[in-house]
Amino acid sequence: MSSKRLLSVLALLTLAVTGCSAKADADSAAKLSLDAALPTTIPAGTKIVVGDPTTEVALKLSGQYDKVSKYVQFANLSGGPQTTEAFRAHALDLGSVAEIPPINATWTGLHVKIVASKFRQDPINHPIYKLGIAPGVSVKTLSDLRGKKIAYSPGQAQGALILKVLKKAGLTKDDVKLIEIPSTGDVYVQALAGKQVDVAPIGGVQIKRYLAKYSKDGATTIDHGLRDDAGHLYGPVESLQDPAKAAAIRAYVAAWGVAQIWIDQHPKEWIQGYYVKDQGLSAADGQWLVDNAGHPDIPADWSGAIERQQQTIELLAKETGNPVIQAKDLYDLRFQTVAADAIKAGAK
Repeated sequence: MSSKRLLSVLALLTLAVTGCSAKADADSAAKLSLDAALPTTIPAGTKIVVGDPTTEVALKLSGQYDKVSKYVQFANLSGGPQTTEAFRAHALDLGSVAEIPPINATWTGLHVKIVASKFRQDPINHPIYKLGIAPGVSVKTLSDLRGKKIAYSPGQAQGALILKVLKKAGLTKDDVKLIEIPSTGDVYVQALAGKQVDVAPIGGVQIKRYLAKYSKDGATTIDHGLRDDAGHLYGPVESLQDPAKAAAIRAYVAAWGVAQIWIDQHPKEWIQGYYVKDQGLSAADGQWLVDNAGHPDIPADWSGAIERQQQTIELLAKETGNPVIQAKDLYDLRFQTVAADAIKAGAK
C-alpha cells in the first residue's frame, strides 16, 4: 500500500471513530422528521464532516471560509465509492459527487438524500466528458461504435454515460465489447494510448492532454451530444434527521451556492488558487478547464433535474437488473431553493 493511500485510509478510520461518537450523540436526541421545516439555528458545538475539497478551496480564496469553519470539518474525500464508504462508516455527513452515486447508494440499501444540485449552462456545448478514440481507430459518429472495445466503469458517471450513448446510437451492449476498467486518474487515457480499448469517456484536462500527446499518432475525440453535467451534494438521512446537523447542512448549502458563483465570477483567481496552486496544473490547463466548463446553473426548481434523473435510473435498472426507484425520493425538497436564495441574496 502506498504511503498516500495509507494516509487516506488512516484518515478515514479517524473520521469513522469521530462519526460513530457523533452518531451516538445524535441517536440520543430527538430525530427531525424529513418533512419538518429545516432548522435555521446552528447550536454551538455542532460539527458536520463534508467531503467537498473543491468548495473548501473556493471558500478560502473568496474569504468565506471562516463563516463555515465553526461548524464544518472538511475531509479530503471525493467521488462516489469513497463517499459511500465514509457514509457507511458514519464518518461523513455530506459529499460532492456526480449523478450516479446517490442512485447506487440507494440500491445498496444506504438511505441518502440530495440537498444541492449544480448543472452547466448550455451543457451540450460544455460537456464534462468527450469520447476519446484510440490512435488508428476510425470513429466519426456514434453509430461507428458498433463492434468497438469501449471502456466501461459500472457504478460511475462514465459508465452510465456509455449506456446512454449506446441508447442514443441505437445500439445495445451486445453490439459492442465493454471492457470493465475503473475510471480513476488517467487510466482511460493510458488504456486508449495502449489500445486496450478503442473508445473511452475522458473528462477535464485529460481531454486536452490526450489530444496534445497522441493526436500525432491519430488519436481523436468526438462529442456525445448528451447532458453529462449533473453534480450534487448528498448525505445520509441519519445526518438530516439530526436537527443540529440539518441546520448546519442548510447553512453549508447556502455557502456552497455562493462559492460556485464566486468561482464563475473570478476565473483568474480560481485558476491560480485552485488549478495551479492546489492541483498543480499549468495556468494554460486551468484556463482550458474554465473555458470548457462554461457557466454554472444552480436552479431553484429541481423538477427538470428529477425528470432527467428518473430517465437515468430506468436505463440503469434495465441494464443492471436493479429495481426502478423514484428519483423524487432521492431529493430532499426542503433544500430546493436554499442555494439559489443565498445566491440571490448575495447579489443584492
